[in-house]
Amino acid sequence: MTRMMIRVDAELSDELSGAFPHLTARTQRATTTLTGEMTDQQELQGVMSLLNTLGIEVVEVVTIPD
Repeated sequence: MTRMMIRVDAELSDELSGAFPHLTARTQRATTTLTGEMTDQQELQGVMSLLNTLGIEVVEVVTIPD
């Protein structure tokens, strides 16, 4: 598994954050950081696709080193 951090250009409500139960959401000044383990590229693409479908702009995607 790879630990990832995804920063989006929105303050996600608890309801929206609930769409990503395997990720931890932290909100700061009009952005939210989603952090968690991704099993593979397909899982990451699924998260990215859902964010896109919800109209949420992704600002940054970073792999967190071990």
